[in-house]
Amino acid sequence: MAETTSTVAVASNGYSAQNPQFTLYSHRIGPNGFKVAEVLSELGLHYRTIFLDFGAGENGMKTPAYEAINPNGRIPALIDHSANDLVVWESAAIILYVCKKYDGEFRLWAPTLDEQAQIETWLMYQATGQGPYLGQAFWFMLYHPERLDSATERYVDETKRVLGIVQKQLAREGSNGWLVLGRITAADIAFLHWYLHIARIKIVLKDEFPIVWEWVCRMKERPGVKAGMEGAVFPEGATVLKT
Repeated sequence: MAETTSTVAVASNGYSAQNPQFTLYSHRIGPNGFKVAEVLSELGLHYRTIFLDFGAGENGMKTPAYEAINPNGRIPALIDHSANDLVVWESAAIILYVCKKYDGEFRLWAPTLDEQAQIETWLMYQATGQGPYLGQAFWFMLYHPERLDSATERYVDETKRVLGIVQKQLAREGSNGWLVLGRITAADIAFLHWYLHIARIKIVLKDEFPIVWEWVCRMKERPGVKAGMEGAVFPEGATVLKT
């Protein structure tokens, strides 16, 4: 009841697209900010996004102004204006905060501790497993100034190992094609946006992980997910968006 009351109270306080409840700091390519935007959009919460640049330039993440918001100098960070401008950073922490406080209808969250633990398990696996491996795979294949085949191979192989685990989970009996609880949850959204870039590191989901590919195609057609992708940039090679 507390979550439902809170959500209704926010609506009655006049938050709208013109007067958003949240400010989200993000980056147009980086997946982590869009995970948060997609959760907010799926829950019908109003937010504005400020897209930052890498580095210490005028609009950069490594500036005193932004580091006063997020001491780590990275995205995402979220300001909840309805909670005395509370700042939450790290994407998994933000998703948990938003779902626990504002998802009173349990669209992406769950009512029991046992079910919440299942969602949280996959959220943590995304944050500690998938995210770091994919991030390093992108770095060593696309951005590192030297060619280091051993590092590239390691992180691409680990990414494929995680994809294999995700595929098994999506295919398990009773899953209905979702990661946990037989329905969409915050866990699915946490994994999604990274996979929209994965063709850039020469992984062809449609051929190598067809169950994951089918899930990605279903996810990205959801109105809330589409709305949360507004402003996203997909560099050349991110062909997973083409169905």
